[in-house]
Amino acid sequence: MTTRNQLYIISVLSILFTINILFEYIQFKRFANDEIYVTTAKIINIYNKSDYQILKLKEKNFVFFTSSKIDTNLTIYDNIKLYINTTKTTFIDYLGGFYATSFNIVKLSHTLNSKQILENKIKSQHTNPTIASLFNGLFFATPISKELKNICATFGVSHLMAISGFHLGILSFIIYWLLSPYFLIHGKYFPYRNKRFDILIVVVIILFFYLIFTGVVPSLLRSFVMFVIGIYFLRTNIKLISFKTLALVTIIIVSIFPKLLFSLSLWFSIIGVFYIFLFIQYFSNLNKIISFILFNVWIFLSINPIVHYFFGMVSLSQLYSPLFTIGFVVFYPIELFLHLINMGGVLDKFIEMWLSIKPFSKEVFTPIWFFGSYILLSLFSIVSKKIFILFNIVMVCFNLWLYGG
Repeated sequence: MTTRNQLYIISVLSILFTINILFEYIQFKRFANDEIYVTTAKIINIYNKSDYQILKLKEKNFVFFTSSKIDTNLTIYDNIKLYINTTKTTFIDYLGGFYATSFNIVKLSHTLNSKQILENKIKSQHTNPTIASLFNGLFFATPISKELKNICATFGVSHLMAISGFHLGILSFIIYWLLSPYFLIHGKYFPYRNKRFDILIVVVIILFFYLIFTGVVPSLLRSFVMFVIGIYFLRTNIKLISFKTLALVTIIIVSIFPKLLFSLSLWFSIIGVFYIFLFIQYFSNLNKIISFILFNVWIFLSINPIVHYFFGMVSLSQLYSPLFTIGFVVFYPIELFLHLINMGGVLDKFIEMWLSIKPFSKEVFTPIWFFGSYILLSLFSIVSKKIFILFNIVMVCFNLWLYGG
């Protein structure tokens, strides 16, 4: 891609970003025009406290939080009508998701949509509600319980619960394999077409509908955009695995969806790919078996300093995370198949054994000075092998401090 083309793309995306930001600001001014804003919203999560509950709500234009008295009548996916106090909400708050006081919360009647019907289908295959929550989270990006979040954090498998490129890769492989009979008729009826590209287009279409179905999860959105750009780059002989590609994907997503600037799941997804590219840049010549083993361990250790800046839970059981990640490649498609044939509960007793384990954990956060320095080391490692060596020394020292303290 020439410098001229790059400048053209950046210019177009800058204009697109400006237009979308202006649109969001207009929406914000309408929202903040009155002190009390009356709206309807869908409950997408409920966090129970000792004597009240926090509701995470999705309105047609924004996502926000409010609190209410504990009401067992309210459940996830309920539609409610409420009055919001807008006086303390800034434009930045509006973009990133904000908390607002509210009153007169009224539950509205609603019918189940297709996603809820499928989620209930998953629930019906399990007697343990925590396991049902786990699989609804894995397949449909349904918010999981706080208890399950803590379990996943303790074992270092939170990344497996966030639908992203890892899941997209498995799904795309499964769909591609299911569509492979096309090869049998390609030569007879469509010899003039690229058979692999034809299947990839169908895979993209199916994954697009899956993206919409899950509610456009930020991490999945990043993966999908990169998948589409990757197909285009392969067709035009442009280098796919590069930091420029990752930067382009990030700019495209933020230009179209400015609110995702404040999405932690999107940035974690981008950071994960960044370290994958960094690994490939310096370790691509290793023996394949050694590379496969080292890959999962190195990625886990390299992301730790960033993860622990935001989430402090530390447990020695997190050191098994690379093994869980490798096993997930087999576990995910097996469970997907079992749920499709209505036998999703076959392996529940093993999952319950895992859930019953209560390893010791504590909270340790990455100091802000180290966090900033680590980000800079990571970025400069792109252009300097010496800095990359220093980066690895710092990374190992951090993890020894984290788990050895």
